[in-house]
Amino acid sequence: MADEYVVVLSTLPSGADGAAFARALVAERLAACVNIHPDMTSIYRWKGAVSEDTERQVVIKTSRAQVAPLWERLRELHPYEVPEFVVLPIIDGSDAYLRWIGDSTR
Repeated sequence: MADEYVVVLSTLPSGADGAAFARALVAERLAACVNIHPDMTSIYRWKGAVSEDTERQVVIKTSRAQVAPLWERLRELHPYEVPEFVVLPIIDGSDAYLRWIGDSTR
C-alpha cells in the first residue's frame, strides 16, 4: 500500500501566498496535506549565474495517481518559470496515515 503514495517537494518565493497555494491543492484533492516551511536561503545556478533568494520549502503529501494532475495545477499556480517538482516515494508508513492520504485525494 505504501508505494501508492508520494511526497512532492517544491519551493515558493518567500513573498508568495503559500497558504492560498496549499489550500487550492488540498481543496481540489490533489494533496492530502501541504506543509509550508519557514523562509530559507536558496543558492542556485540560474541562466548561467549563481543566484541567491529567500524561499519556502513546500512538502506535499499525495497519492501516486494524483502526481500528473498535481504537476499540471502546480505549474498553473506557481510563479516560477521552472518550479521545483521532485516526487519521492513513500516506502513505508502507518496504514492509518496512508489510508488518510488516499481518502483525502480521491
